Parts: sequence; structure tokens; C-alpha cells
Amino acid sequence: MYFSNILLGLFLSFISLNVFANEPVVAHDSAHADTAAHAAAPAAHEAPSEKFDPGKLILHHIADEHDWHFFTIGHFHATLPLPCIVYTASAGVQVFSSSNFKNEHHEEIPYNGFVLEHGKIHAENGEKVYDFSITKNVASLLLSAVLLLTIFIGIGRKYKENPHRAPKGLQSMFEPIIIFVRDEIAKNNIGEKHYRRFMPYLLTIFFFIWFNNMLGLIPGGANLTGNIAVTLVLAIIAFFVTNFNGRSTYWTHIFAMPGVPKWMLVILTPVEIVGIFMKPFSLMVRLFANITAGHIILLSLVSLIFIFENAALGLAVVPFSLFMNVIELIVAFIQAFIFTMLVSTYIGAAVEEHHH
Repeated sequence: MYFSNILLGLFLSFISLNVFANEPVVAHDSAHADTAAHAAAPAAHEAPSEKFDPGKLILHHIADEHDWHFFTIGHFHATLPLPCIVYTASAGVQVFSSSNFKNEHHEEIPYNGFVLEHGKIHAENGEKVYDFSITKNVASLLLSAVLLLTIFIGIGRKYKENPHRAPKGLQSMFEPIIIFVRDEIAKNNIGEKHYRRFMPYLLTIFFFIWFNNMLGLIPGGANLTGNIAVTLVLAIIAFFVTNFNGRSTYWTHIFAMPGVPKWMLVILTPVEIVGIFMKPFSLMVRLFANITAGHIILLSLVSLIFIFENAALGLAVVPFSLFMNVIELIVAFIQAFIFTMLVSTYIGAAVEEHHH
């Protein structure tokens, strides 16, 4: 089995663990120390404690960023800096690490005339910046591409070496799923005559969506399939595959439906044309909305523990969160299945031959 995934590149960087320490204040004499203590007491009393912000946590997880933050324990931040690749008319192309935008206190700072604000790189002088950086979603995309190629090239090589040997290991795990996509999706919707031509594409989008849905559920994972730009590209590819393979029957049904009065075509033809573009639009929104909503629900449930600071509530929320996580594992497969199923129906309608 061959896939049309293209390996764009590999990147290497290091996990930075930033350690913060507060330096103690040394008193020169007891009187000065006593005065400093009395002055600091009301200030400490008046300073409000930093409250947990669930909105910030949720947006931080579902948004794309220029570094990959895995977790924080106290003052330790497990972060993978990613390469920033920017272009401006005055300075040209510049490549540097995203860690340059953070100081030792993990606060955002300017670097080399650029500033990182709300996940976007801007020039301090207001000049337009073209950002080609390897962001968290791009890194996750490359990771999933490497994972898909490694798994399925290895499986394909084993089938070539001994096609009659019973599958085992990863072969036995993925073969039933591949047969399911072939028999229940491709054959049923495209037909026995044409389904083989579209099997590589259907298998690619199914496993690409499924793998990335699963990777997004791992703590610290990227929300790749919850990024509308990614689902947009998947929908555009489906649009071109469907319409470039459309037969004369398909286009006749859109522009000159047989058996329909000519005056009705004035109404129905624009509706059919709009339908051509609405199909990929619905694919884009459905996948984006379902995956993003699942992440928001899970993080909202976990946030309840920290909002109410109640251990008893945690005992109730944690089992329900685990239950929702299991549901999300099922949804990860279902969404890949639905996307592939709908694309196969669109292709089936495009390649369907005229019935006399």
C-alpha cells in the first residue's frame, strides 16, 4: 500500500527547562530589617494572589504557537523551542530560535527588532512581516507525516517480502482497518470499477486525520485537526480530487439536469453550483468544530477543579473527565471515518457512469 504523503523535512531542537529562583534580601542591620519587614507586610497583604484563568489555558492549548510547551511544574517549564523564519523587505530572511522571545522569567521580550504578541511575530518598526516559521502545528504535521510513512512503508515492505504470510504485529493491527475502508467506504460509495484508483487517497486522509486526532489527545499535544487552516487544505484537496475526476454525467447534472424544464434550470443550476463549493466547506467546518469542541469540553471539566479549589469536586470531575476522554478516543476514529465517507460519496457521484 502506497500513500501520497510528502515528507517535507525533519527538524531538531532541544527541550529547555527554565529554572527560576528568588534571591533572598540581606538586611544590613536589625533595625533596617525590622523596618523592611513592616513595610513588606502590608504590601504582601494587599497583593492579590494570581487566580487560575481557564480561558487562557484553553486558548493556549487549541491555538498555534511558536514553541511547543508540554507542561509546567512550579517554576519548571518543559518547552521545545521551534525555529522562527521571518522575512522583511529591509532585513531579508532571518532564522532564529523562538526561545529568544523569552527571558529567564519566561516573559515575552523583543528580539532583533521583532516582538511576539498573541502568537504573531511583528516588527517593532511596523514593517510587514512574512512569517514562515515552524510552529507547533507545523511540527506536529511533520511528526505525523514521519509517523505515517514509517509505519506504512514498513508494513508495505513486509507484504512485498512475503505476501502470503499471515499478518502479525502492526500488520495485524492495521489490516482490518484498511479492509474496512476498502469494503465499507470505497467499494460501497465509489463502486467496484473505480474504487482502486482512489484507495491511496482515501487511506491517506483517513489515517492522517485519525493519527492527528489521537496525537491531539495526548497531554501537551498539538491541536492540528482543530486548526481550521489544516481542515481547509484537506477540504480543498477533496474539492479538486472530486471535480477533476467528474465525468460528463456529473457536469450535465449540474448545468443541464435531464428531465427538468428549461426555465427551472435558471433556479436549479446556481443552486447546484453553490453545492459544489458547500461540500468542501461543510467538510472543513465539521472536522474543525468537532475536534475543537472536544478539546474545549475536556479542558473545561479539568478547569472546574482549579476554579472551585474543591477536592470533593475533583473526585466527581476526574472520573467524568476520564469518561469524556474515552469518548474523545471514539470520536477521533468517527471523525476520520465521516470525513473519508463523505469524500468517497462525492467522488462516487463524480465518477458515476450514465445509466440507460
